[in-house]
Amino acid sequence: MMKILQVVPFFPPAEAFGGPVKVAYQTAKELVKRKHEVVVYTSDAKDFGSRLRIDSDNVIDGIRVHYFRNVALTLVKKFKLFVTPQLVSRAKEEVKKFDVIHLHEYRTFQNIVIAHYAKKYGVPYILQAHGSIPRIMAKQRLKRIYDILFGYKLLSGAFTVIALSRVEAEQYRSVGVPEEKIEVIPNGIDLSEYADLPSRGCFRKKFGIKEEEKIVLYLGRIHRVKGLDILVEAFARVIEDLDDVRLVIVGPDDGYLSKLEALINALSINDNVLILGPMYGHNKLEAYVDADVYILPSRYEAFSMSLLEAYACGKPVIASRVGGLTDTVVEGITGLLVETGDVRKLTRSMLSLLNDDDRAKEMGLRSKQFVKENFTIEKVVDKLEQLYQKCDLKS
Repeated sequence: MMKILQVVPFFPPAEAFGGPVKVAYQTAKELVKRKHEVVVYTSDAKDFGSRLRIDSDNVIDGIRVHYFRNVALTLVKKFKLFVTPQLVSRAKEEVKKFDVIHLHEYRTFQNIVIAHYAKKYGVPYILQAHGSIPRIMAKQRLKRIYDILFGYKLLSGAFTVIALSRVEAEQYRSVGVPEEKIEVIPNGIDLSEYADLPSRGCFRKKFGIKEEEKIVLYLGRIHRVKGLDILVEAFARVIEDLDDVRLVIVGPDDGYLSKLEALINALSINDNVLILGPMYGHNKLEAYVDADVYILPSRYEAFSMSLLEAYACGKPVIASRVGGLTDTVVEGITGLLVETGDVRKLTRSMLSLLNDDDRAKEMGLRSKQFVKENFTIEKVVDKLEQLYQKCDLKS
């Protein structure tokens, strides 16, 4: 049995922050099932503008979780910066007690603090950046400053870094991480959560969607990087050729909702688009079950947990040919890949699946088998355990 520290800026029930939340939780939960002692250091952010109303120390599914107070939620909303000063004194006392440390994300206050004490006490740490190494989209100057002051030292001090895909492995190489320190381990999914899916039709009934209407589903953060503008433009072309189809967008606003709504208004497709807030648990499963196709048109994506969720619900997918999506979508088998920003190709791909129920159903069945064979949480944690043990042996 090992004593393992997982460090992540956000942790359940803070599901608004996307895939890393679920990854850290499911990993920790599976490690506890295997009799390891797991502790999580995180922040009290619930979403981009509110705090969790829970005690600072909790036990969730056998995981001991410490929620440290963010100094200012403004920093969370504007800069995705989770500053938790109380973490420092806890780390100073406790880091020495762990066998191995698993850092999630890259440019975080938590990583700076924990890596400092890990080095001081000789405790090995693993870094899993979750696709955050490239300086893309917003705040590139701030990211560069972080990298110079802290990031490159953080990478060089890691025992190993975890890449979610071949593309992310190359991103580590591009910033100087040697080949022998890179391990490619994809995210996994707990399929027990999908063993008893809701009955088809529940989601449609809740939101007044007719049985004969087809549903195109996007589920994730509403952010510019997700390519929702491309999706909306392509969907506007789809409804020129196909009656009775609805675009459903589910997820928390990450700074792009107003622009997305303006584009929908400009295209005059409001009646065919349903934008909902975030959905979790059973409600989210209902959306997947009633969808006819799942769409992920991202401009950049290291790895997609929502894609694995769609697979687990037996849905065909259409995704951008970017990042880790090329490792998780088998062209023509589990879904279709399109070039980023190609509105015409995305339109044709949607029409091809929406007009061919048999093909869509067959892809959905294959996707369900594909996730079972390749991306279960059990298989992923098998690899992590081996990596942790290597760290412990060489510490």
